[in-house]
Amino acid sequence: MKFKQTEGQNQRIERISTSHLVVGIDIAKETHVAQATNYRGIVLSNRHLSFNNTVEGFEKLQRWVEGLQKKHRLNSPFGII
Repeated sequence: MKFKQTEGQNQRIERISTSHLVVGIDIAKETHVAQATNYRGIVLSNRHLSFNNTVEGFEKLQRWVEGLQKKHRLNSPFGII
C-alpha cells in the first residue's frame, strides 16, 4: 500500500513544470504561513506570508500568489496539484 502512495506522489511531482509556482502552507488553527518557490525549490518571495483562517486571509493569500505569478511570469492557474 505504501508503494502506491509513493507512486501517486511521484506522478504529482512530475507534473510540476517551469511555469508553476509552488506554494507550501503550514496550516495552524488561526494563523497560517505560506512560502513560495519555483519548480526547482528556489524561494521567490522576500519573506513568507502569514494569513488568518478567514475569508479575508485566504483572499490575501490569493492576491499574494497572483502577484508572485505576475512578477515571475508564471501563468499556471491557482490550484493544487
